[in-house]
Amino acid sequence: MSGTRWLDPEEQRTWRAYLRTSQLLQEALERQLQRDSGMPHAYYMILVVLSESPGRTMTMTELSAMLQYSVSRLSHAVSRLEEKGWVRRLKRPEDRRTTVAELTDEGFAALVEAAPGHVEEVRRVLFDPLTPGQVRQFGEILDTILSAFECQRAAEAERSRELDAAAQ
Repeated sequence: MSGTRWLDPEEQRTWRAYLRTSQLLQEALERQLQRDSGMPHAYYMILVVLSESPGRTMTMTELSAMLQYSVSRLSHAVSRLEEKGWVRRLKRPEDRRTTVAELTDEGFAALVEAAPGHVEEVRRVLFDPLTPGQVRQFGEILDTILSAFECQRAAEAERSRELDAAAQ
C-alpha cells in the first residue's frame, strides 16, 4: 500500500505513550472507585451525567449517546444501579415508548460520597505531574482532537442523511 501514511518515530512514540497512559489512567480510576466506593467507573460516569442533567433525568438514548455506551451496556449498568436504588427507569407520560433514567436521592448521595476520592485520584494521576502551562496545552490539544471528531461525525451524519434521501 503505497498510499499508507505510516507514523514517523516521534508519532509512533507519542501514539504508544498515549495508549499506555490511557490504559493506566483507566485502571487507576477503576481501582480507586471500586476500592473506595464499590462501583465501577462506568457506573460513576452514569451518576455524574444524570446529576448534571435537568431534573437529574435523561432518556436512555441520550444517556447512551452522551457516554458512548452501547444500548445493551447502558441497560445492563442501569439495571445494576436500579438494584442499588441509585437510579430508576420511568416511561415518559407524553410518550410511553421513551424510557428515562432518573438519579435518585440515594444515587446522588452515593455520587457525593464517591466524588472526593475520585477527584483526588484524577488529580494525582493526571494533573499533579503537569505544570499549569502543560495542563493548558493538554486541554487545547484535546479540544483540537475532539473538534476533529465532531466535524467527522457531522460529515458522516450528513452523508447518511443524503444516502437515506436518495434511497427514498
